[in-house]
Amino acid sequence: MAETTITRDEVAHVAGLAKLAFNDTELDQFTTQLSDILNIFDTLSEVNTDNVEPTYSVTETVNHLRDDVANNWGQKQELLENAPLAAAGLIKVPAILDGEGE
Repeated sequence: MAETTITRDEVAHVAGLAKLAFNDTELDQFTTQLSDILNIFDTLSEVNTDNVEPTYSVTETVNHLRDDVANNWGQKQELLENAPLAAAGLIKVPAILDGEGE
């Protein structure tokens, strides 16, 4: 098995793409860790998986879904009564954009 290595420059490049800033010590640490992770994948690729059924889930859990049905029609007035401010049948909220007033 050939050992996979990632260079310090590659780690710095990817970090830059992700808008991350690392000092020299951190770059060295991440370079070592990422090389170790890649080597684990190399080891896993050598495992014989012939005649092994794919695993899609490790549990027997089944999703129990229900119809998405809205059942709160007709509660508009009660909802508006709980709002701090309302206008024209809508909840009024403070403006959040610069230069915008109420």
